[in-house]
Amino acid sequence: MRNKHTFSFQEFFAGGGMVRQALGENWDCHFANDFDGKKALAYQENWGLGGELVVKDIRDVEPSLLGDNVDLSWASFPCQDLSLAGNGGGLASKRSGMFFVFWEKLRSSATGGRLPKLVVIENVCGLLTSNQGKDFQSVIEKFVQEGYQVGGLVLDAKEFVPQSRKRVFIIGVRQDKIIDSTLVSNQPVGDFHTPALIRAYNQLSKKMKSNWIWYNLPRPKHRKSELIGLLEPMDSVNWDSKEKTQSILSKMSVVNRAKVQAAQNLKSPTVGALFMRTRRYADEKRVFAEVRFDGISGCLRTPNGGSSRQSIIWVHEKQILSRLLTPRETARLMGLPDTYKLPKNNNAALHLTGDGVVVPVVEHLKNYLLEPLVCNFEIVNSPEKFKFA
Repeated sequence: MRNKHTFSFQEFFAGGGMVRQALGENWDCHFANDFDGKKALAYQENWGLGGELVVKDIRDVEPSLLGDNVDLSWASFPCQDLSLAGNGGGLASKRSGMFFVFWEKLRSSATGGRLPKLVVIENVCGLLTSNQGKDFQSVIEKFVQEGYQVGGLVLDAKEFVPQSRKRVFIIGVRQDKIIDSTLVSNQPVGDFHTPALIRAYNQLSKKMKSNWIWYNLPRPKHRKSELIGLLEPMDSVNWDSKEKTQSILSKMSVVNRAKVQAAQNLKSPTVGALFMRTRRYADEKRVFAEVRFDGISGCLRTPNGGSSRQSIIWVHEKQILSRLLTPRETARLMGLPDTYKLPKNNNAALHLTGDGVVVPVVEHLKNYLLEPLVCNFEIVNSPEKFKFA
C-alpha cells in the first residue's frame, strides 16, 4: 500500500485546481501557478494556504520557486488562440504562446538536468492543426530536445461525464525510463488516436517520430450519468419568462423545432442542451437556436458574451421551459464534487469551470498511464532511447 503523497507534481495555469482534484491525496503539490486572482481564491478555498500557490504572471515567476525533479509537471496553457472561437493566431500569439514561457521556466528550474519524469500539456484539438500543423511540431520538438519520449491522446469528456469536450493530451516521459510494454502500442489505438492526431504525427520529422509513443489505454467504463441527472431541483432555480422561451423557439429551424415536438411526445420529462448560434442566412447573419436531446451538454465555455453561456430546455408534454445552466451544474459537468467550493460570483464561477479540465478524464489518465509510468521509475544508463520492460 502506498503512503500518502507518494508522488509529486507541479500545476501550471492551475485555475481552481481541477488537476489537483483528479490526482487525489497520493499526489503532493510542490508548486501551482495562476495569474487570475479570482481563480486563485477558489484554489485556496479548496486546497488551503500551503504556500505552493504563486499568484502572478508566469513570466514573473522565479524558476527557483518551482523546485526540481518532481514526478509530474502539468500545464493546461491558454487555448484562446488555438480554438475555433479564437483568432487563429496559434502559438505565435500572446495567450497560447504561454506554452513557450512555461517550457523555459521548466528548463530554468531544473538543476543537474533533472527535469520532471513526466510532462503533460493539455489543450483544445486545434493544437493539432494550428498553423498548418507547425505549432504541434514546435511542441513535440521541445519535448524531444529536452530528452523526452512523447506521445499524444485525444479524450472526449462525454465518455466520462455528460459533456461533449474533446481535448488533446501530450505526455512526455524522460528517456531514462524503462516503459512497461503494456502501456504502449506499435501503432495508433482506437478512438484515442484520432485521424487529426495521426495526420499531425505524419508531419513530424524523422527524429521526432523516432521519439514518439503510441500510448495504450483501456476504454473508460460506460458513462452512467445524463444531463438531466446533474440538474438542480426544478423549484430552486430561475427559469426564463414565457416570452423569452417563445422567442428561443421562434429562432429554431424546422429540424430543431421537430426535435422539441418529438420530446413533447415522450411520457417523461426530457432535457435538451440549447445553443444560440450565429449563422449566415440569405446573405445576412442571424441567430438560430439549436437543441440536442442526447443527454449530453455541449462544451462549456467561459461567459464572454451571452451566447457562450449554455442553456437548457425542459420539455414535458405541452410544457416547455428554458434557462441558463447554474454554476454548480457546470461544476458537475466538469466532474467536480458538490463539496468543491465555487466562487460566489456567478461569472467568476463560470470562468473557473469553463476554463478547467474535466476531473474524471484526468483520473483515467492518472490511473492507467501517469502512475504506472512513475512507479518503479528506473534510470537507464544505456544510450538507447526507447526500451521495453
